[in-house]
Amino acid sequence: MSETDQIEIRRLGVTEVNAQLDGLAGVLADCVAGGASVSYMAPFSQRDAREAFEAVAAEVEQGRRLLLAAFADGEVVGTVQVILALPPNQPHRAEIAKLLVHRSARRRGIAQLLMKRAEDEARAERKTLLVLDTVTGDNAERLYERLGWTRVGVIPGYALYPDGRPCDTTVFWKSL
Repeated sequence: MSETDQIEIRRLGVTEVNAQLDGLAGVLADCVAGGASVSYMAPFSQRDAREAFEAVAAEVEQGRRLLLAAFADGEVVGTVQVILALPPNQPHRAEIAKLLVHRSARRRGIAQLLMKRAEDEARAERKTLLVLDTVTGDNAERLYERLGWTRVGVIPGYALYPDGRPCDTTVFWKSL
């Protein structure tokens, strides 16, 4: 049995999001501590991460966002979001956000499993176009290319790392 066979990917409803807040927050806090540019600045605590996922839970409940989580041995080890709430002239489109894998669970294919499931869930929601952005030169950039995403271009200095350094961002799209 391969390592990816031991990973379960689930779409979480609001009840399960709330039940998994500590695990989800742990993944986010670990990624920020590891220097990931995922919207948050240092210092960033477990409490900050929990509050971030409480806000996500509210959007899941409103049907504005999908939240997927990867589980290994019953523990949350990764997550990704599909943002459904977009302007009225874009009902066919969704945005992929916050692909996160705990540093201790990397190199096991979890990010790829999460992305494939995110695409499937977006299709089920009748989305035909997905967009995302990622840190230029990051491992995720190579993953998206391998998964057939089309690179639009690079925006210099678009975001900051948690320590305040600027980072370039690459924008991608994919037709479903």
